[in-house]
Amino acid sequence: MRNSYDVSWTETSSASFTARHEAAHAHHAEDLLDDLERFRDELGSDFETLPAGISVVIHPRPIELALAQPWLPLARLAVAPASRRYMASWFSERELHVLAPGALEERSSGLAGSREALLLSPLHEYAHVVVGANNRSLPPPFTPRSFRRYLRSAWLCEGAATYLSGQSPYLRAAVGRRLGEGPPPAFPPTARDAPLLGSTVFDLLERERGRHACVELATRRADGDDRQLVELAFGRSAAAVERDWRRALTDFAAARQPANVYDLGARRDRQR
Repeated sequence: MRNSYDVSWTETSSASFTARHEAAHAHHAEDLLDDLERFRDELGSDFETLPAGISVVIHPRPIELALAQPWLPLARLAVAPASRRYMASWFSERELHVLAPGALEERSSGLAGSREALLLSPLHEYAHVVVGANNRSLPPPFTPRSFRRYLRSAWLCEGAATYLSGQSPYLRAAVGRRLGEGPPPAFPPTARDAPLLGSTVFDLLERERGRHACVELATRRADGDDRQLVELAFGRSAAAVERDWRRALTDFAAARQPANVYDLGARRDRQR
């Protein structure tokens, strides 16, 4: 990797990504690009198109992220407060906009897994870019029309990104809280619940039909009926899938929180 400096920003580059960040976050940027390169390699066995030449902008504070990516505040308005916490980054065709580690940790709740899920946000956003590059019915790019399509298919967009980035296991406690608050979620989840519950549809599909079926669902055109998409993916009626999903959702929330297999804590502690 190489670093080049100007007055206020530093650039750190890898084979497929270039990070722009404050000098204080140089070590984090190197670690982040390593993570993204490994993640990109992993996705290479699943997707035909893997975008490269991606810029990763690391924002030190949430307000700067929101000002740089105005679609993000609009997306947050569409989701429930429990889901809003995990919308901590954003994406476009050529850029990922993420928060620095300290800002992500401040955003986490006291629930088990919240910190780990948030620290995987950059991988989540690159998964969005990969899915969009392989499914032209989904963003990026963002326009008023594609943003409406994103909201309509949020369970697919957010579910695929959460599933592929490995965030899903760390959301157990948050999902449990959601199930204890408010009315039962819709199936497939609406935009309000998509950041928390969208990936649970993919988790169930993986158990039944394997990862390849999840990739096929993520790349299937999302311009039809959502329940029909579910039926095509699972090979059975949406009503039957919904019954199993609601049962699996309860079991998922009650299961034991997984160990931190990514060992994210030790890496980010360097940045404090």
